[in-house]
Amino acid sequence: MTEEMGTTPHPNQIADRMAIYDVLNLHSRGLDRRDKYAVQCAYWSNAEVDYGSFKGSAHQFAVLVVRALDEQYELTRHSLSNTLIQFSANTALCESTVEAGHLLPGAAEELLFYGRYLDKLEKRGMQWKIAHRQVVMDWSKRLPVLDERDGAAFFDIAKSAHLNDDPLYSFLNSK
Repeated sequence: MTEEMGTTPHPNQIADRMAIYDVLNLHSRGLDRRDKYAVQCAYWSNAEVDYGSFKGSAHQFAVLVVRALDEQYELTRHSLSNTLIQFSANTALCESTVEAGHLLPGAAEELLFYGRYLDKLEKRGMQWKIAHRQVVMDWSKRLPVLDERDGAAFFDIAKSAHLNDDPLYSFLNSK
């Protein structure tokens, strides 16, 4: 991976990188909005995942993870950074750092997960999607929360929610 780092990319590689970033970010959006379709759209239909306790079909995982997140947490926030991509023909190996915050029911505590996604993406036709994902855990911790969402400073601000209840969906449909 380090051989090509710092070299000026071909314009096609820039477009490919942007498409890959979109796929990775769509996956995070899907998790946080509890949108299993968005999560599934990030993967090829025959993709596999390794999330430790679940190893298998990515599309089956999308259904299970959305349900599990919905049952265990009020809200989540997945954020990716430090994404490095190595290309080989129509394949890309990608490492991304993930920080995921999970607000527990009652909003008195949060679980913070720090780790990495190791993704193999494939370009089929003109489209990139994840063919395989492995999650690597760096560390995790729980912290107490002083929930201020309904406090005076934030009372009138739009609040995060799941699926169609989130302001995102009316925003996307406003064209």
